[in-house]
Amino acid sequence: MSAVNGHAASKQAASASRRARKTPAARQAPVLDVAIIGAGFSGLGTAIRLREQGISDIAILERGDDVGGTWRDNTYPGAACDIPSNLYSFSFAQNPNWSRGYSGSAEILDYIHHLVDRFELRALMRFRHTVTGMTFDEARGVWTIRVAGKKNVHARCVVSAQGPLANPALPNIPGIDTFGGKTIHSARWEHSYDFAGKRVAVIGTGASAIQIVPALAERVDFLKVFQRTPAWILPRPGYAAPDWNKTLFEKLPASQTAFRNALFYAHEAMATGVIWNTPVTRLLEGVAKAFLRHQVPDAWVRRQLTPQYRIGCKRLLVSNDYYPALMRDNVKLYTWPIDKICEKGIRSVEGIEHQVDCIVFATGFAVSKAAAPFPITGVDGRRLDDEWSRGAMAYKSVNVAGYPNLFMALGPNSGPGHNSALSYMEPQIDYIVQGIQTILEYDLRALDVREDAQAKHNAQLQKRLAKTNWNSGCASWYLTEDGFNATMYPGFATQYKKQMARFVNEDYRAIRYEPEFHERWMRND
Repeated sequence: MSAVNGHAASKQAASASRRARKTPAARQAPVLDVAIIGAGFSGLGTAIRLREQGISDIAILERGDDVGGTWRDNTYPGAACDIPSNLYSFSFAQNPNWSRGYSGSAEILDYIHHLVDRFELRALMRFRHTVTGMTFDEARGVWTIRVAGKKNVHARCVVSAQGPLANPALPNIPGIDTFGGKTIHSARWEHSYDFAGKRVAVIGTGASAIQIVPALAERVDFLKVFQRTPAWILPRPGYAAPDWNKTLFEKLPASQTAFRNALFYAHEAMATGVIWNTPVTRLLEGVAKAFLRHQVPDAWVRRQLTPQYRIGCKRLLVSNDYYPALMRDNVKLYTWPIDKICEKGIRSVEGIEHQVDCIVFATGFAVSKAAAPFPITGVDGRRLDDEWSRGAMAYKSVNVAGYPNLFMALGPNSGPGHNSALSYMEPQIDYIVQGIQTILEYDLRALDVREDAQAKHNAQLQKRLAKTNWNSGCASWYLTEDGFNATMYPGFATQYKKQMARFVNEDYRAIRYEPEFHERWMRND
């Protein structure tokens, strides 16, 4: 980034020119320093860190009516996190009062609201702002953000923090619109629906399904669970946090930090068996099979529930009550593929029609592995959808060449398979803040990652991914249809953190504003 080198002495002049661009004439179309899209963990964390660095001209655009992201939307019965609470929270804002080792969605949402109140973020929020597209103006160095039914928002920097688990996905099953009963998606739960006495079908056996099934089994007349592929499931330490523990964490925060670190490195150790095929992989599979034998006495059902792929290839799940729920008299597991959905229920390929009152789709989210979340136009009219058509790629998960001043939280290849997402999110946020500081302090029109740096980074990434369990042959939401892994990071969280620790100037192109532009800007030309 040679254009920046040697300009430390010009920061004062840069600050003056920034003020000049915000004269009353220019305010006819106000330009924010930073627009953040999404009010979940990553969006809020970015806003907190930016304000700590003195950057306050920020707006958070949220399509919903409140903060929380996936934890606001996922309120289905039994919803909880499969990462320990002390690890699924920000290291700079730890909560000593978690009620359980693994908290439910309501308690996590309470924590998110606590962050908003503690760091006074409410004033930054613009709710019911659904972003429909963005375009970068190269001459001005400004992103124009289109918002459904509202005025455009303009910002020098944009942080895309809407998260990968935002848009519910329905399965591609014929006749899905012909069902005459009730349909509910796990991420759009309808608490007013009375399940008592109903015959219910659950489609899906992933992370949300194994929490929903035990909760529904106690309420419905009969529950039919349709499984496409079994999952590897490990026991979950579901302990309640004692009062003395909460008091200790509150009075001695260092003790909570030590506990958090212990949890972090315990999960890091899991990577040796989850990410790569090692003796630890066989050990984990042995533990999962022993757990299955312990909880499922029926040999035929055990066979149906035993995966035929390597552990780690799909998401590893944790549950103590899913297998026992399948053993109930009012629950039945079906492994025949679904042929279609009809007016009264579900028809499987062997010709049997399962008549039900309600179908619950526990089928996850539409993760953008080969498309942008909305139309994004960069320099020279390039479209991110076109460039990602064969799989999403970025530099360090955060920047994409040709889209200056745009930063992504939990972008391509930042997904963890063994540790807390926040262990990856925090170093991303710190890196994003460094990039935004560079743009504002040096008064840059554009900060754009170099194409060659991005290509080199991704070539190394895909070479490492080829040796992981995720790329070992099974079909999963981690991969595109042709097997490209645009989702996961092939290493330890400690490696990812080290990767994000330094903002490498040489990997970026920096373009400053020119005097002629200042004059046009002040004339609002």
